[in-house]
Amino acid sequence: MLTERQRAIVQSTVPLLESGGEALITHFYTTLLGEHPEVRPLFNMAHQHSGAQPRALAFSVLMYAKHIDRLEALGDLPAQIVNKHVALQVQPEHYPIVGACLLRAIREVLGAEVATDEVIDAWAAAYRQLADVLIAAERDVYDRTAAAEGGWRGERAFRVEKKVQESAEITSFYLVPADGGPVMAHLPGQYIGLRVAVDGQEQRRNYSLSAPANGRSLRISVKREAGGKVSNFLHDRVQAGDTLAVFPPAGHFTLQHSDRPLVLISGGVGITPTLPMLATALGADRPVTFIHCARDRAVHAFRERIDQLAAEHPLLTRYYCYDRAVPEDEVDAEGYLTEQRLGEWLPASRDVDVYFLGPRPFMRLIKRALKHLGVPERQVRYEFFGPAEALA
Repeated sequence: MLTERQRAIVQSTVPLLESGGEALITHFYTTLLGEHPEVRPLFNMAHQHSGAQPRALAFSVLMYAKHIDRLEALGDLPAQIVNKHVALQVQPEHYPIVGACLLRAIREVLGAEVATDEVIDAWAAAYRQLADVLIAAERDVYDRTAAAEGGWRGERAFRVEKKVQESAEITSFYLVPADGGPVMAHLPGQYIGLRVAVDGQEQRRNYSLSAPANGRSLRISVKREAGGKVSNFLHDRVQAGDTLAVFPPAGHFTLQHSDRPLVLISGGVGITPTLPMLATALGADRPVTFIHCARDRAVHAFRERIDQLAAEHPLLTRYYCYDRAVPEDEVDAEGYLTEQRLGEWLPASRDVDVYFLGPRPFMRLIKRALKHLGVPERQVRYEFFGPAEALA
């Protein structure tokens, strides 16, 4: 149990975290991944090399330290973290390893004069509090998932029923349980975790579910990333008939029930979780504005399907924006999506629910534009492909 003195000490370290938190967390990851190979599969090395994972954890640690005496002020951040952990199957026994490396990094980076025994003790107590909160929340999700009809705990073998190329970069994998049993109903916007062995090394990744729940199968649509170990493995080496180890659906970025018109905005492979959202909304006779941005026609996945839905549903209005376009592409705009274009495409009334996702620069642009265009922040939701962090 944190004492008032310990809370005050943790909060006093906020300026240090703001100025040097990323360096501290980078040192932490170096220690953790270098000395504890058993936890490496839980981390995407591409996010490590790009700095995305250290930045995300530094942000989370900073937010926790700032709000140590008022955790409800963290908003959706804990739920995002819990769902990321569940999708990768983080377990209670992982927390002591992480905690020991974090405390060691605090001591070694800040130095013994700043990171005194009292400071380390305070952070140890704070970390235990955070770990207890996350472990309890994750246990609840694991239990509910296992108890659901067609649900399971841990990994389950799924057979690749078929592969379908959706664009020059994106391929869909249709997965059915090897045991022939039912599949739990996932929420529109959720993702699954995969465990694969690539050249003898275990890797775990999350992939958005790109089709509505049907009780018998799952579909993920994977972009081939340059240098991506798992995405290239799936594209090149996994074939129909192969078996994959699948973790149950998870994810906090899900379509919420509402009577307001829906706006879905995506960039690149960010289109994948919007597809079940779109199908669900149209099934409920909800007006939808669907906006998708891509580099060009070749990498635009699912265009024919969206065009077909637009022809069938008067409530669906769709807009496409390509970085590079030719006349036969039939796009609504060329170049980057601007605030002016977005304002023209949004419904006249700003009383809408907006869900958006894509590359981080794209998401920052959308977030700023929506604010300037008068869409209430409480009606805006977004998700990250990688580690959760703030959109400045």
